[in-house]
Amino acid sequence: MLSTLAALALSAATPCQAELVVLGTSQDAGTPQIGHPEDPAWRDPRLRAWAASLALVDHASGARFLFDATPDLREQLEWLDVHDPKRAPGLGIDGIFLTHAHIGHYAGLMFLGRESANTSGVPVHAMPRMAEFLGNNGPWSQLVSLGNITLRPLAAGAATRLPAGIAVTPYLVPHRDEYSETVGFVIAGSGRSALYLPDIDGWDKWDQKLEDMLARVDVAYLDGTFFDDTELGDPARMKSVPHPRIADTIRRLPPALAAKVRFIHLNHTNPARFPASAKRRAAERGGAGFARLGERFCLSKNGADRPISPR
Repeated sequence: MLSTLAALALSAATPCQAELVVLGTSQDAGTPQIGHPEDPAWRDPRLRAWAASLALVDHASGARFLFDATPDLREQLEWLDVHDPKRAPGLGIDGIFLTHAHIGHYAGLMFLGRESANTSGVPVHAMPRMAEFLGNNGPWSQLVSLGNITLRPLAAGAATRLPAGIAVTPYLVPHRDEYSETVGFVIAGSGRSALYLPDIDGWDKWDQKLEDMLARVDVAYLDGTFFDDTELGDPARMKSVPHPRIADTIRRLPPALAAKVRFIHLNHTNPARFPASAKRRAAERGGAGFARLGERFCLSKNGADRPISPR
């Protein structure tokens, strides 16, 4: 009976027209981090992780979009070109959606300038303060003045329409907004949807209820910066970089909602970055998962999720 149901499900699935692809899972500065020669990832490339980012790939049109432009953009685009090749000259990037102005989320724009790719008019979708910051402060303003990028304004709660019936909607979230707002994105396809929210100060500070947001989507890539309060060894420093703790997020969620969560943006101090760690296994027993480089989530109706692409 089960094999029959599985066969029926497989036959009902159609090739995925549009999907999200994980390009990075680490906090802004990547893993391993500068100044930490003791990190085993220096000696074991399998433990390395690029800064958190997603790609959106529309297989029908060949369009490719990025969520955040990280300092690891060169490697991430090379990886994407291998697994989801571009179909046009240039970088093959049809737009970039930025969450906020912390280094791991926009610094990769530097590679679009004339010292590097020297792109022409790449659409950069940004909230008003973020766009103002880019347009009025060098070196980012040079990208605008030279036409390397074109700023496209976003508004909280207003959807941007993309090919394949995809809608991208930003939601303001509380964070350390020194230079810009901070947003998470709901990315909705023809049949399924995802939440990308790599940075937030805390769930109870948000004007949206986390449980309600999770009920609206099929998968959620959530802030997993820190596992608990013990990581930095200094309580004052932990308070200075507020993030929801993975352990607290799992405790607050019922199993059905926890099962939608894929933690992303893990700090290099987070023990859950190691697949065999006790804390990661405890989180997985709580129903949640952890984003992995190359994992795919299909946004199309009846589309099947493809296997994780190799590193």
